[in-house]
Amino acid sequence: MMRAFIFDFDGTLANTLPICFYAFQNVFKEFDHKDLSSEDIKDMFGPSETGIIRNNLSNPNKEDAIEYYYEKYSEHHKSLVESNSEILELLKSLKEQSIKIGIFTGKAKRSLDISLKALKMDELFDVIITGDDVLNPKPNSEGLLKALSLLGVNNSDAIYIGDSDADVIAGVQANVYTIGVQWLPEYQTSTFSEQPNLIIKSVKEFKSSFKVGV
Repeated sequence: MMRAFIFDFDGTLANTLPICFYAFQNVFKEFDHKDLSSEDIKDMFGPSETGIIRNNLSNPNKEDAIEYYYEKYSEHHKSLVESNSEILELLKSLKEQSIKIGIFTGKAKRSLDISLKALKMDELFDVIITGDDVLNPKPNSEGLLKALSLLGVNNSDAIYIGDSDADVIAGVQANVYTIGVQWLPEYQTSTFSEQPNLIIKSVKEFKSSFKVGV
């Protein structure tokens, strides 16, 4: 058994893509008078939410737009993001087996904290690296290597799990066993440009593959 499992967040640990799309669509409609599709927004992914707004919004009132994003994200989180009992059970099972678990996400700390608290995941992780903690966002592996360093775990003893092409590239670049997951209703990538070590379609398959909870 590996010593550490590090997860992406949006589309991997929680089906938060709908709330991300909703909040961004509201920001760009309110400040730039633009109607953006989910695919338009997905194409901006990489930096944190604040980075996405600063890089892509034409309106100069970027700080107001960032506050508006968090307002919409928080306000509608409960109605747009459901808790997933299978994933929560998986995380708890890993901890029970004395495996370190972490998050490496492009998400900003502020929105991640909102989601972790709402989904009762806020006390589970040994390390959390957000988009605010790195100079180079995914697909750069900086954040993943930082997480491994803080955990005191070698890359050969860790697994990185994500749903996007950027996740897989970051994992492969870090020389970490990398899993592409497609186990939530909405995930970011159907086909990966860089091949992960494994593609998993369900939490049950994951638990069986790594003897979690056995």
